[in-house]
Amino acid sequence: MIDYRNAVNTDGAALDAMARRVWLATFAHSAPPSDIDAYVANAYGPEGTLRRHLADPAYDFQIALKQGAVIGYCKLGPTFFDGEVPTDNTVHLHQLYVDPAEHGSGVAATLLRWACDVARRRGAVAIQLTVWEENHRARAFYEKHGFRHIGDYAFKTGSQIDRDMIMRFDL
Repeated sequence: MIDYRNAVNTDGAALDAMARRVWLATFAHSAPPSDIDAYVANAYGPEGTLRRHLADPAYDFQIALKQGAVIGYCKLGPTFFDGEVPTDNTVHLHQLYVDPAEHGSGVAATLLRWACDVARRRGAVAIQLTVWEENHRARAFYEKHGFRHIGDYAFKTGSQIDRDMIMRFDL
């Protein structure tokens, strides 16, 4: 059985470890090791972005747990776009990560429904996100759920710049 709940600060270490593991499994091949190390050092760990956002009331987190272990999460918050696309009345889906062992289990779809519910409660008209152009599995998932490509974003991994696709789902 999979349980879902809002994440709290005490989930930080387990959530961070799961996110780091999934990020590395998905993206470690995509850049030189020094760039991967630089990204991971900024994003994860006790002082990393993930844990800072977990403590920030501007962000909402939902986690999926199986036998008490974090197997997925979704993070919503303010956008970081700087004019690439209009962002009025939108919520940004920053991350939706699921342990690869749970792919196809419905965890991602359940977390996405939570994100849509939160966005609607906030009065948003749309959810926006970025997805790396080479992450075909994620792109297909978002397209299946009604997201469409509306622009591009230059995503920095260390010193490397990758093309992320900006996608939008109208609520």
